[in-house]
Amino acid sequence: MTSTLHPRPELGQRSQHMVIFGDDGLAHRLALEPDAVCGEVVTVVVPSRDDEYGAQISALHEDPRSPVELLVSARPDERTLRAAGVERAAALALTYRDDQVNMTAALLARTLNPSVRLVVRMFHRERGRHLERLLDRAAGLSPEAAQDTSTTVLSDADTAVPELVAAAAVGHGHTLQVEDKVFRGVVRPAGTPSHTTDLATLAVLSGAHQDDPASQDSPETPGEEGTQLLPDTRTAYYRQFTHGRLMLEEVTHHHAPEPARRSRRGRTGAWLRARLAHLPWKVFLSRELTAVFGALGAMVLALAAATALFTDEHPWWKNLYLPMLDIFTMGDPATNESVARRVLQLVAGFVGLAVLPLVVAATLNATEAFRAASASHPPDEDTSGHIVLVGLGKIGTRVPARLRTTDHQVVVIERDPHARGVAFARERGVPLILQDATAPGVLDLSRVRHSRSLLVLTRDDGQNLDIVMAARETNSAVRVVMRLYDDDLAATVQRTLRASYPDAPTRSRSVSALAAPSFAAAMMGRHVLGVMPVERGSLLFTCVDVAGHPELEGRSVHEAFRENEWRVLAVGAVTPAVQGSSVDTLTGLRAKRSGFDWRPAQGRVLRAGDRVVLATTRRGLDILMTGVQPHPANRRD
Repeated sequence: MTSTLHPRPELGQRSQHMVIFGDDGLAHRLALEPDAVCGEVVTVVVPSRDDEYGAQISALHEDPRSPVELLVSARPDERTLRAAGVERAAALALTYRDDQVNMTAALLARTLNPSVRLVVRMFHRERGRHLERLLDRAAGLSPEAAQDTSTTVLSDADTAVPELVAAAAVGHGHTLQVEDKVFRGVVRPAGTPSHTTDLATLAVLSGAHQDDPASQDSPETPGEEGTQLLPDTRTAYYRQFTHGRLMLEEVTHHHAPEPARRSRRGRTGAWLRARLAHLPWKVFLSRELTAVFGALGAMVLALAAATALFTDEHPWWKNLYLPMLDIFTMGDPATNESVARRVLQLVAGFVGLAVLPLVVAATLNATEAFRAASASHPPDEDTSGHIVLVGLGKIGTRVPARLRTTDHQVVVIERDPHARGVAFARERGVPLILQDATAPGVLDLSRVRHSRSLLVLTRDDGQNLDIVMAARETNSAVRVVMRLYDDDLAATVQRTLRASYPDAPTRSRSVSALAAPSFAAAMMGRHVLGVMPVERGSLLFTCVDVAGHPELEGRSVHEAFRENEWRVLAVGAVTPAVQGSSVDTLTGLRAKRSGFDWRPAQGRVLRAGDRVVLATTRRGLDILMTGVQPHPANRRD
């Protein structure tokens, strides 16, 4: 396919230029995010303008108020990178679903523009870490400079999974992980006091939505009685009696002590007994196998009776034994025996030709069914209060490990025995059902009737809806979280299910919508630790070095607060970055270990050697990092 550029000449004089390559909804979301935050020129490269996401980006391009340029190209080769303006771009995001395509394009882009800020989507964590170091060395940057300006490798799975898990595990809570601490956003109803674990007020909620700050079916209501992000202390205090508050709470996990280890022989014997007890022996009593072997047995008995009747020469056991040899073509030719015996041998041979293929096919099918069912390990009959996870693909693979950190029992349903997360589930002893969740009885096998939550993460939107509706019929009160690719469909489904089941919490989430803010922030050189949705808006959590920021340096924690823009949550000391340091488990960004104080005194003065964790709005982060306030016409918050 020939690359076709659709430029917007009147926008060519802007100083910042960003380029986005992609083939799914994440590219579309990113085309909105940078414009919403800073208003840069954005060139979006898609394989086609005729598919769903290509058409949406094309519509953005045709909007005269949008700074989106469109380039259609089948692959990100050198010619396409040059046509998109990578040589002069400030940032390049590569969001293809194929790690290999993204990695190749990133290496090529680094040779064309050593100073371009690269944001690369990678599913494979280890490969992503190696790619970061390789691209930073190729740019000739020091580790400190590379940390802030060069290459960021992100996974949409890692950025979206915490939100999906939090919705399934704790309902309203949205988790944030920094170093070895876990935090979540919790709603304190009107009139209730703060808890000792609460760190800060993130928002006061509107009367219409104070029970659910993550609602995606209503716009933000920033008026005096509407939802207010990062309010001042006075507003938060007086409105706590009439409005709910969204608080940042520190979460402490209490893990039950592991039982004393038994001897290796005892553990092996217990494991063997458990596996034998769960083996699906009943598949060998299936209707198909019973019918085939029943027909074979009837024919053997008929031939044995005929042999006994017409060739009264052998004892009774030979009358049964010889026809079986003849059917399986294992006997010698009966050339020296009676005519009746020779005729019966021929009949038995033809019976074998007709029946044996059916016997082999039925046996192979039963063996395959036994093998597949043996890989399953359904939950025990007394299992309850667990989370049912459907789908172990790219997103679902990350969920069991994260749920285990919250002490929740998980039951997994996956129809593909070769899916990414099946091996992990088997190794960790997670109950696993290798069947199609839409098939009758499969959800019952997972004990969804007694479950706490249902998390549906398959790649098929229609299948996800079918599973959720079937689960609702079985357990109308189960908390449901489903993954949907289409943002509008996600909002519509959430409204409909809420109306149909008002007492059951329902969340429909688009992975691209959850991941886009972190990718967009990385494109602008900002390290986002997490994103917390609040109605249609969101709060971003980021680490910032105090040095060089006049809004922070030399000010106390109280003075550094800016209403509705940002709030200082924690203060720590800056430590040198170590090349190849560990990757933050939430976003894939390299973390600096600094020992943050999460309850800093309000009078503490921030110095140049400090590093702070901030909760910001998207507009506040832009002001803090650039010192430039976005024009109201370019805002889409």
